[in-house]
Amino acid sequence: MIRSVVLFVAALAAVALAPAQRGDYTGPRPPKPDVPYLMHADNLIETEVVEAREDKRRSESLYTIPGATSPARTPLAEPIFLFQSGEIAPDTLELYRLEVKGGNRQAMVARKRNSRPFRLSVTRLADRLYRIEVNRGMGLENGEYSLSPNGSNRSFCFAVY
Repeated sequence: MIRSVVLFVAALAAVALAPAQRGDYTGPRPPKPDVPYLMHADNLIETEVVEAREDKRRSESLYTIPGATSPARTPLAEPIFLFQSGEIAPDTLELYRLEVKGGNRQAMVARKRNSRPFRLSVTRLADRLYRIEVNRGMGLENGEYSLSPNGSNRSFCFAVY
């Protein structure tokens, strides 16, 4: 009798977990591919999509984005992004802090010294749908930030306040 109850409970647990194992994601989905969206519960906030201007210097590049602040804002120190992959592979995205100078946002990236972007975790939720997070415990300070595919000047900007 006890064995049949244990088997019944195990079977119920297997049925309950089956959709999660298949990757059936039921949450919100980004309306556009290749744009990271800040996730606030069930609301998605599109990051600011801009092309950074690159000024090459000796062993570094200065990337400049017009405007002092991004309209995409989050109060979360550990933001979560939803990303529908099209042409951009989610594991190529890098996160950089931007400095505000002269009414513009800037990032200096050294070529010889490895400039270190923040570490990100990428989790597959469904076909071409990914959850991107700043590694736990590495909360972002208030300020301006950019997600950018490695080797590209395309920037997806947001602010933490």
